[in-house]
Amino acid sequence: MKTIDFLFQRNMPRWIIFFIDLGICLFSLILAYLVRFNFSIPQIEIDAFPLVFGLVLGIRTISFYFSKTYQGIVKYTGSKDAQRIFIVVTIGSISFVLINIISYNFINSKFPIPFSIIIIDYMATAFLMISLRVMFKAMYLELTNPNKEKRSVIIFGAGESGIITKRTLDRDAGTKYKVLGFIDDNIKMQGKKLEGVTIFPLDKLNELLENNNVAHLIISVQNLAPARKQQIVEICLNHDTKVLTVPPVTNWINGELSFKQIKKVQIEELLERDPIQLDKEDIQKQLTNKVILVTGAAGSIGSEIVRQVILFNPKKIILLDQAESPLYEMEMELHDNYSKQSYEVVIGDIRNIERLEKVFNTFHPQIVFHAAAYKHVPMMENNPSESILTNVLGTKNLADLSVAYRVEKFVMVSTDKAVNPTNVMGASKRIAEIYTQALTKKGNTKFITTRFGNVLGSNGSVIPRFRQQLENGGPITITHPDITRFFMTIPEACQLVLEAGVMGKGGEIFIFDMGESVKILDLAKKMIKLSGLVLDKDISITYTGLRPGEKLYEELLADHENTLPTHHKQIMIAKVKEYDFESVSAAINELISLFNKQDNLSIVKKMKQLVPEFKSNNSVYEELD
Repeated sequence: MKTIDFLFQRNMPRWIIFFIDLGICLFSLILAYLVRFNFSIPQIEIDAFPLVFGLVLGIRTISFYFSKTYQGIVKYTGSKDAQRIFIVVTIGSISFVLINIISYNFINSKFPIPFSIIIIDYMATAFLMISLRVMFKAMYLELTNPNKEKRSVIIFGAGESGIITKRTLDRDAGTKYKVLGFIDDNIKMQGKKLEGVTIFPLDKLNELLENNNVAHLIISVQNLAPARKQQIVEICLNHDTKVLTVPPVTNWINGELSFKQIKKVQIEELLERDPIQLDKEDIQKQLTNKVILVTGAAGSIGSEIVRQVILFNPKKIILLDQAESPLYEMEMELHDNYSKQSYEVVIGDIRNIERLEKVFNTFHPQIVFHAAAYKHVPMMENNPSESILTNVLGTKNLADLSVAYRVEKFVMVSTDKAVNPTNVMGASKRIAEIYTQALTKKGNTKFITTRFGNVLGSNGSVIPRFRQQLENGGPITITHPDITRFFMTIPEACQLVLEAGVMGKGGEIFIFDMGESVKILDLAKKMIKLSGLVLDKDISITYTGLRPGEKLYEELLADHENTLPTHHKQIMIAKVKEYDFESVSAAINELISLFNKQDNLSIVKKMKQLVPEFKSNNSVYEELD
């Protein structure tokens, strides 16, 4: 046991490794002579041994010493160690060839070391030095953690990324895991072996999970279709197998993958859809060399709009927000990633007309993306005056200045909660929509509205909240067991905003294809499984009741609206009631003037007059309906 402890539990002293390597060189040289002369070495060659052995071992000693081949930890030998040994041995053998050439041409017209000996010695030395290290590593892995104690892993994808994943697993976590098999959709590869591991089709996954204790399935394919990923994850979750994913190659450290970089699949990945095909040529024409103002530029949507717009080389981007710290972080991001682009960071409140006028007068924006808004339903239900000041007055200020300063296009980010609103927040956004639509006819500015549902990972989104509750040990809180929501990723939503902005002629409300609505309870259960926890054992789910103004089901169209298709299958135009600007403007000004009274009932009553379909739900304002 002491010998095993010495050899495997501790790192072998470097001087021992150094002399073992020299011993391998001596053995290889003797073997080369025996093989070359059929195990009967002529006396003339034996007489030359002192010179030959001195040269070979001397050069090997010098090359090993300076290349530090003996400093690697043998039990963790990897491809880099093998590569270094191969290079050092090759250089040494080339030195023998040069010695032969110099001796023949300039000393005594003789070759001190037969070329055949050099070749055989080279192959034997390289092979033995590398293979003995690999053998030692295998013995260490087996003795310190027998194969029967290892947990099985399946890798999805038998391509180059899959091979790298397996080698990474062998190198970094070989003591804990063994690769049971590869799964691949390529029919030509199925049934074959890759580095001794069988490649199976996907329809065998269920059987493999049922018959083996598989700890993880690692998705190594870089661009796997979202539907395919969902299918794989569903199968694994049904067998309590955790799903991991390999990060993009660009995220590998120094171009090399490590096991610690392989992360759990996130719920956001399972809600993704196929990538959006953008009309980049038209977007380029619309945005290149233009001055663009983005409001709410430090928020989830606004910041992503900035990231996407900056790729089209605008003349300048003005980032406007009243949140100091998030805006500073956005400035640092632009400084690090887009230092050559022209941008201006402005702290300002869209409710302050004087501040906005300074921005418009200074920069003269040609396109405005308006993402600034209060958006949390319960907060606005309790503070309707603030929703009016920001969502209505703030939008009105921006819209009026856009007309006054001849902005080409004004693209407003709205919400599905503006459809048949049941809360103050949704109604305030609907009023903002009505005002900008009506204003379209009063100037040359084209006002365009985009509507979509919840975005994954946004501030206040249900998913970050669930994740935090999971980290805190629960419980996960859901307002109602039947509540559903539409979800879209932030990049996807912002790409569609850009596309809608390009195709808009003015006055349209564009709605986005949000896919299928998701039951929040199912979402929570899936997040629990992805975390490796067991519902009602490790963590529980509790129901808190619908919050004021909250809907069970979100809508993208009001009852009396219909849609018209566009050239983009994921964008439609909502046909909505048109309003006269003069009457709308007067009513909205009256609504805004109610802020000074701070009478919530009066404010909401006026909102319901402006938006007749606004019917409060689970709210104190139901008495006004």
